[in-house]
Amino acid sequence: MSETGELITVLAEGDTVVVRVTDEIDADSAPLLERTLAQAVLSAPVRTVIDLSAVPFADSSILHTLLTAQHRHREAGGKLVLAGPFSDIVQRLFDITGTAGLFTIAATFDQALEA
Repeated sequence: MSETGELITVLAEGDTVVVRVTDEIDADSAPLLERTLAQAVLSAPVRTVIDLSAVPFADSSILHTLLTAQHRHREAGGKLVLAGPFSDIVQRLFDITGTAGLFTIAATFDQALEA
């Protein structure tokens, strides 16, 4: 397991990389998440699960970060899965922007591991 600060924890579970985010994602913190996800792709996992269930707030910068990560994972032959449940604010961000359909989203972390 590696720590990238209090905001993000990364660990490998078999052929899956798990990225747990535990605080707000905004313009200041999104670059750290983007770097973390770029590193995850380099380990060539079958899937990367991003656990967003503990994220109380996210602004639109998370969308750029997640879309970039999704593109990188697809190019590498991997899969990116977002795990909820999401806070109301994060869910509203996906709903308002219409981007939820662009991602594989699992209602729970356990479901994300099986996606």
